[in-house]
Amino acid sequence: MELAVEVRNLTKIFPGGAIAVKNLSFYVYPGEIYGLIGPNGAGKTTTLRIIATLLRPSFGTVKIFGYDVVKEAGKVRKIVSYLPEEAGAYRNLTGYEYLNFMARLYASSRRDAEEMVEEAVRISGLGNRIFDKVKTYSRGMKRRLLLARTLMVRPRLAILDEPTSGLDVVHALHVRRVIEEYAKKYQVTILLSSHNMLEVEHLCNRVGIVYKGSLVAEGPPTELIKMHGAKDLEEVFAKVVKNAEDTYG
Repeated sequence: MELAVEVRNLTKIFPGGAIAVKNLSFYVYPGEIYGLIGPNGAGKTTTLRIIATLLRPSFGTVKIFGYDVVKEAGKVRKIVSYLPEEAGAYRNLTGYEYLNFMARLYASSRRDAEEMVEEAVRISGLGNRIFDKVKTYSRGMKRRLLLARTLMVRPRLAILDEPTSGLDVVHALHVRRVIEEYAKKYQVTILLSSHNMLEVEHLCNRVGIVYKGSLVAEGPPTELIKMHGAKDLEEVFAKVVKNAEDTYG
């Protein structure tokens, strides 16, 4: 079976010798929602940026649907859409104008672009505020707009770094429902990172916990909870990270 994401012995060393990722290996199946979680500084965002072809690995290999992220970066970029944790939109455009501009970069025809924008407006849930300028949006509204931009192109792989950052409970729930819907309806593979363990537990088919750039636990949330005698994924996370600290320092 072809893998959506295949990470093998990935290592990233930054200038000065800082090791952000160390011999990291994991895989993601097509149509799966996979959560990559860990404490701050664990290497999650660095890993996502390498998968999105924004950083080059120091060692190891990463393949997206069989395409190497270094040797075939152009092909990877055509099938991947990335939502960074800190992302922005053009402040002086309306939300609708921004979506229309982005759609025209990806669409093969005007009709295709119109369908993308129509879908994005629905995903965002911004209502009539979609016609207001982005500079008037709250952080949560911008996040919903950017998620809509990420998903409207129907990528084979959507990489979402803290997708509900800045959202209140109601809108975070809306975003989670959209992510679930897209994974099922369009067979979009989702690779996400989040500090919201309830979100990860609810959304993800499997979870990988990373500590100091290495994978220290992996499995479906329900199995991890049972394995560690925990009441929820948050407790699993705390136990696994504590054990890793005791073992590796």
